[in-house]
Amino acid sequence: MKPAITIEYCPKCHWLLRAAYMAQELLTTFEGDIQSVTLQPSEVGGRYIVCINGNTIFDRKVFGGFPEIKELKQLVRDVVNPDKNLGHSDKH
Repeated sequence: MKPAITIEYCPKCHWLLRAAYMAQELLTTFEGDIQSVTLQPSEVGGRYIVCINGNTIFDRKVFGGFPEIKELKQLVRDVVNPDKNLGHSDKH
């Protein structure tokens, strides 16, 4: 089964649009590689976490801010399809 991504965001911080944008980018980039991207409002203030099959790959508090979309794509790629070329978003 293909991996499922969850983006847990703080609705009190108004991060829904950021989460939706990131979900759109991930769905477009990993169209054949993932099962779904779920947006999940958090009950914990200030939380913004991205998980793949329940395993955290990004936590805003640990990272010290939000990732650039290319950084997030690289984190997801490294888990779901390590051989995938991300084109201009790839690290060199």
